[in-house]
Amino acid sequence: MFNVTPIPAFDDNYIWALTVPGSQAVAVVDPGDADVVNRYLKDNNLQLTAILVTHHHADHTGGVNQLSLEHSADVYGPANSPFEGINHKLSNDDQIELLGQQLTIHEVPGHTLDHISYYLADTTPQVFCGDTLFLAGCGRLFEGNPEQMIQAMAYYKGLPDTTEVYCTHEYSLANLAFAAAVEPTNPQITAAIKQCTQQRQAGLPTLPTTIATEKQINPFLRYNETSVKQSAEQFSHNPLSTDVAVFAAIREWKNQF
Repeated sequence: MFNVTPIPAFDDNYIWALTVPGSQAVAVVDPGDADVVNRYLKDNNLQLTAILVTHHHADHTGGVNQLSLEHSADVYGPANSPFEGINHKLSNDDQIELLGQQLTIHEVPGHTLDHISYYLADTTPQVFCGDTLFLAGCGRLFEGNPEQMIQAMAYYKGLPDTTEVYCTHEYSLANLAFAAAVEPTNPQITAAIKQCTQQRQAGLPTLPTTIATEKQINPFLRYNETSVKQSAEQFSHNPLSTDVAVFAAIREWKNQF
């Protein structure tokens, strides 16, 4: 597995730095800001060799071209991306070797149409999921539709419970406030709010989360739970007969929350 370090950027982004023991090589995920990455490299005497892009939004790609040019780093990203700085174009089920580790690509459109995730199968698996799955949340549907996003959520639900989830925004407390509105009697959500509040007060990231935790607290993975369905129907003032309809209702509710 990778040693993963968060590099904070902008107001709430995390650029993930991936290393392995015994090597000065590093890869970064979604570097929206080249300057913070360069400071991290200098402070830790590391050499950037690869950049992973999950989707084309500027807060994830804004530093890619500068970093690639300065460090001669390979840039991996979705084959269908409108971002032009990718020189290793990836599609569903592709595999890449990175710092001696094998990563599998999965297409997860919804937030954007070009969104992919990177999965490392290991004793402790790791997934780098950009803006699709968050702690207690999921990404807005800027380009895709609920059918696509629920397929992405089904993919994440199928990963091992021990999988560490590395999303790229510190949205946890806001997401948990919404999750508590959807399931006010869920004790796991209450416990997560307490833990994440303590972490933020201590200046610590709330990430990574795990798939096991998300199955307990994330309404966008719990769309087929009776409690979530009932809350979605109360919000929409209509009976909802499919999982996609429930998912779409809670996503719209979150947009307004």
